[in-house]
Amino acid sequence: MKNLQVLYTLLFGVAVVLFFGLAYPHHLHYQEQFQLFLFDSNYVWDIVKQPGGVADLLGRFCTQFFLYAWVGAIIIGVLLSAVQLLMCRVARWGWLYGLSYVPSFLLWLFLLDENALMSGVWAVLITLLVAWGLFRLPRGWKQYAAIVVAIPVLYWLVGPVSLPLPFSELWHGVHYYRYPAEFPVILWSAALSVFMLVLMVRIFHKWTNTLKKPIVTLISFAVVAVVMGNVVWKNSNFKAEKVMQYDFMARYQQWNRIIETINKEKPNNQIGVTVQNLALGMHGLLAEHLFAYNQNGLAGLLPDVGTDAISPLPTAEAFYQLGMITVAQRTVFEAQEAILDFQKSGRCYKRLAQTNLILGNYEVARKYLLALQKTLFYRDWATKTLPLLGDEKAIAKHPEYGRLRQMGYQENFFFGDHVTAEMLQKLVASNANNRLAFEYLKAYYLLTGDRDNYTKLLLHSIK
Repeated sequence: MKNLQVLYTLLFGVAVVLFFGLAYPHHLHYQEQFQLFLFDSNYVWDIVKQPGGVADLLGRFCTQFFLYAWVGAIIIGVLLSAVQLLMCRVARWGWLYGLSYVPSFLLWLFLLDENALMSGVWAVLITLLVAWGLFRLPRGWKQYAAIVVAIPVLYWLVGPVSLPLPFSELWHGVHYYRYPAEFPVILWSAALSVFMLVLMVRIFHKWTNTLKKPIVTLISFAVVAVVMGNVVWKNSNFKAEKVMQYDFMARYQQWNRIIETINKEKPNNQIGVTVQNLALGMHGLLAEHLFAYNQNGLAGLLPDVGTDAISPLPTAEAFYQLGMITVAQRTVFEAQEAILDFQKSGRCYKRLAQTNLILGNYEVARKYLLALQKTLFYRDWATKTLPLLGDEKAIAKHPEYGRLRQMGYQENFFFGDHVTAEMLQKLVASNANNRLAFEYLKAYYLLTGDRDNYTKLLLHSIK
């Protein structure tokens, strides 16, 4: 019987890994880019000193690995499987064995939300682990004393998820969700289901433990797996996953992959169209194939920068590639400041280091690079980039920074809230080799129906 249960847990864990690795990988990339985990004592202490800080720290530590989707998927699979195994340890489920998977499925459902944080999963897992340890103690005053001590300790470790009742005064300091003022209902349901299900099984243990046949366990597992699996799939946001995929490809400048993707399915959202046009421009195909793909007017070319943390980043990538480095820097900085839970971003820190390096603001760039040196996955890049600071010859020879420095504006001017033809004209006039600016200016004229300026631009390029 135990071997079969281990097999079912393994099947469940594999299903979780495959889901996040194949169907939801860019949700994991999305999570990683909106935090900056530092191996720094001050950073760690600022987190763990808050109620629920240990769960928060463990959640952030795991999230940094989401830079690699399959590693993140394995981490989630292991954690959710661990929750189910602990559920089995704290009660004898009998023919209700399938219900031991309910908290894990609810946590899976919770993680479908791009604003759900891993600290919530760790909070439930640590609570279960402590509960398992308490149940193993012999009944009597020692067990009761341990429970009394464990409640405040658990609250400090993981927050109110460890308590059976949602006392509003205990919510301060909790970091389960990217919206600081919101406590997700699904996570609360997962935490509450742990207490309710274990209590139910323990009260009715005489009836739940009467049947021990393997077929009963299999049926119990299969029923819950089918029902909860269907709920998970129906609540998955695959439209958001597609948008995140375009943002991910733009972040890593995967222009060929973007072209392949839009040829299979044309994007119909602002971020997708912005990335699509950038990839076409990088290949010199934007003006020629502009109307072969979905467009959103000028908003699909260089959209107005929003006040959120998500939509400005693809636009900032277009500014960066065009040579509008100051504008890209401002856009990225404002996007980072708009992160809902006030964290910093590894992605934004890297780009801010690059823009300041290109602009010659070396001390500011150094600040970002030194911070990135305290991370796990940005450390090598930061270490390799630091010697460039102040080395004008090395920057000039650099294939990216040297090129972008030459492509930028040669004179200062007022930049409004909207990208205009004059801004693109100045880029083309500053450097005739800025082919991307040339493509964008042609596309601008085509989208606005300005045939005269489009013709003049083509004649000028021929000369």
